[in-house]
Amino acid sequence: MLLLLMAVLVPSVCVLWFMNQAVQNERLAVRQKLLEAYRGHLALLQERLENHLSQTSTNLDNLSDTLSPAALFAKEVQDGVADSVICFDAAGNVTYPAPVSLERDAPRLTEPALAAQWSEAQSLEGSAPAAAAEGYARLARETTNNSLAGRALQAQVRVLLDFGQPDAAMAVLGETLAEPRFAATTDAQGRLLLPNTEFMALELGAAKQSTWVPALRERLREQLLNYDSLPMPASQRRFLMHELQRLYQIVFPTLKAEDLAARYRTATTLAAGTSPNRAASPALSPAPLSGVWQFASHSGRVLLLLDADTLPARMASWVPGQTLPADVHLALIPPGKQADKSLLSTPTGGSTPGWRLALSFKDQRFPEAAVNTRIASYVWIGTLVLISAAVFVLLLVRMLRRQLALTHLVANVTHELKTPLSSMRLLVETLLNSPQLNEQTAREYLQLIATENLRLSRLIDNFLTFSRIERNKYTFRFNPVPAVKLIEAAAASVRERFSVAGCHFDVQAPAELPPVVADSDAIVTALVNLLDNAYKYSGDEKQITLSAQAQNGSVRFAVKDNGVGLSPRDAKRIFKRFYQVDQKMSRTGGGCGLGLSIVKFIIAAHDGEIGVESRQGQGTTFTVTLPASNQVQRTNN
Repeated sequence: MLLLLMAVLVPSVCVLWFMNQAVQNERLAVRQKLLEAYRGHLALLQERLENHLSQTSTNLDNLSDTLSPAALFAKEVQDGVADSVICFDAAGNVTYPAPVSLERDAPRLTEPALAAQWSEAQSLEGSAPAAAAEGYARLARETTNNSLAGRALQAQVRVLLDFGQPDAAMAVLGETLAEPRFAATTDAQGRLLLPNTEFMALELGAAKQSTWVPALRERLREQLLNYDSLPMPASQRRFLMHELQRLYQIVFPTLKAEDLAARYRTATTLAAGTSPNRAASPALSPAPLSGVWQFASHSGRVLLLLDADTLPARMASWVPGQTLPADVHLALIPPGKQADKSLLSTPTGGSTPGWRLALSFKDQRFPEAAVNTRIASYVWIGTLVLISAAVFVLLLVRMLRRQLALTHLVANVTHELKTPLSSMRLLVETLLNSPQLNEQTAREYLQLIATENLRLSRLIDNFLTFSRIERNKYTFRFNPVPAVKLIEAAAASVRERFSVAGCHFDVQAPAELPPVVADSDAIVTALVNLLDNAYKYSGDEKQITLSAQAQNGSVRFAVKDNGVGLSPRDAKRIFKRFYQVDQKMSRTGGGCGLGLSIVKFIIAAHDGEIGVESRQGQGTTFTVTLPASNQVQRTNN
């Protein structure tokens, strides 16, 4: 058996090893093919990214020649090209969002008469607001300087609002101050007058819930979003946007960009100690502001600011993806990060130093799916080989077990047949060699010969029965039979043999037992085998009882002895073929371990049950339960 297992196990292990190697090689081969297929796509994407960045830089320079810095800022932000924009002039100074120091200062009052009128109007604001408003209006009419006139009108609107005349104030805002000549007028801090005055009116009107608030609010919103023709300082625009957003939840698409530009301007000023000047070279690089990247045009006049969190996705959108297969995903990996799950990666190019283009599968199981078809053939072949080997081993084991069983059977048959034959031959030779035959001695010898002949007949019957069972040739003839007759027939078969000194045989069977549907010869054979077993495994003083009783629609037969008994382990195995509890006793009493297996087969064919109750040293009771004839309908088979 060990050699057989080794002969099968070693080839099976080799097959499994070769299968594992084949699967690994197939995975490597498929991955290599995928790398070769996608490497060309990646090179094309790299080229397109470089072209896009170069074209973007050129477009920025062209736009800086045709658009104002503020308009260019709004266009690039609203088109999604960048998160914010810094514009420079030819000298490298910031033009938008311009530092405060570059914003225009408003003209001052230099004429004595105008200065006197301004002072007089200011002094009347507390005591005579109407006279103060009229003074500011007269000053605006008389001066020829638009900035001074605008400042006077702003003061008039403020006084009218404080004096409780919002309609008069709105008339000045909507008619006089809204004239084109006041569009670029600024206050002393360089801020446009009209938007600030409108916001001042909005604050007071909102508090009083005035009806003209919505129209004025919408007009101010349009002015804040007018980057083309309204030269509003960036700081003023950002302040007013925040205030309108706070008061009215108005969303400005450029406010976030304005804030980012302001933070960048502050960071670069603090870093350099001066105002920021010309932008960096046309390459994607980290900005001085944390979490921000920057990219400059060729001329350095336009600087794009890009949020680091959205930059990879934005860069991926710069590369047309029509050439990518549907099963892969393009990713841009920033400097310092690893493309852990990518199939293939390569540097993006000179304009984006440190960045890498990476291709990865949308479904990480895709490579496995690609090789599964090829691997399936290896698995099926290996499985068939292993199954064939397993079936071969099982057949060999079964054949060996049958051979061992046959060998055991032949040895038992030889011994069991030889023993009674040898005894009879010895007795016959003794009688033949006796010069004078004593009648009593002759009778004793003949009785012994008859006993051995009966033993031989039982053995042969058991062997023949076992042979028919093995070949499925055993047939039964079922007929209603009185249970009492079965008891009597079994008792008659053993009574003569049991009528010896030291053996007490008792039969207990009430006459009113119901009949059973059975093959009477088979049931008698089963009971006789149980009685023989009780006789063989009992000591010198034998107490054997054969009984039957009706029980719940069945007839229960019992064979009880006072023999050596059985252990729990033996009680579970005694119905197996060739199993013998005590080899020494079986050799002394005869038998080869077939009797109880034959009994079990017969009882099972009758839809009955057989059981055993035993304790070592206290005897054994075998029970056979058969359905009564009124409980079953059987046919001969």
